[in-house]
Amino acid sequence: MNSCYIIFSKKLNRFYIGVCHADLEVRIQKHNDHSYGKHRFTAKANDWELFLNIECESFSQASKIEKHIKSMKSSTYVKNLLKYPEMIEKLKQK
Repeated sequence: MNSCYIIFSKKLNRFYIGVCHADLEVRIQKHNDHSYGKHRFTAKANDWELFLNIECESFSQASKIEKHIKSMKSSTYVKNLLKYPEMIEKLKQK
């Protein structure tokens, strides 16, 4: 399953946006146990929890959505994605 996902750390009070084409639960666990390296952004915390999962038709679509969300540089925008699902539908249509 291809998806763009957003995880949140209470410790950092920050979001992380990524893409995945495998088991999302395993992916989040790898972020929490620092499997991606100790110098990565997600290594700063080990309390990452899924905030939002956007299922996509392809890995390419998931990557485009990830880039768009990251380009917004706004936690308010991220929170609004959860609050207003129609925003996600518009992202998928781009």
